[in-house]
Amino acid sequence: MRHKIYFSRDVRFPGWISLRHMIREAVLASLDEESISFPCEVSVLLTNDEGICALNSQFRGIDKATDVLSFPANEFAAGEFDPAEAERNPKTGRVILGDMALSIEHAKVQGKEYGHGTKREVQYLTVHSILHLLGYDHMDEGEQKRLMRSREKKIMARIEGVKEQ
Repeated sequence: MRHKIYFSRDVRFPGWISLRHMIREAVLASLDEESISFPCEVSVLLTNDEGICALNSQFRGIDKATDVLSFPANEFAAGEFDPAEAERNPKTGRVILGDMALSIEHAKVQGKEYGHGTKREVQYLTVHSILHLLGYDHMDEGEQKRLMRSREKKIMARIEGVKEQ
């Protein structure tokens, strides 16, 4: 049995199939780099700034758009994935990691702003979200944030085919 990614969208996007492919690549690279061999599932909503603003307001009480939101189904500790303690899909037995909502509109703007383009930004935001679903956090400016950024960097290097030195 393999990992399963459920995609949905609340607006139309050009390149829908391409977006799905690049997100799938980032999800699978993240799970592999984190040594998650147990079959998991994640739901991905592709939206725009208006859609993610509504979600951010509803679930976090913040009435503004953001790039990505993560809704973990479990409370894992960073780097300590335990499938025995996780919520599972009763039909498939897969571990339910949770949901992510990604603003393609925000990703396009940030990709241009950071000078690396939409594809890399979408993949980075996907990696970022998967790490949140696996228990990583960056709310403090200390060790947790450094650990999460380090994992993001390693996974993105893997996606981009960059050899670590």
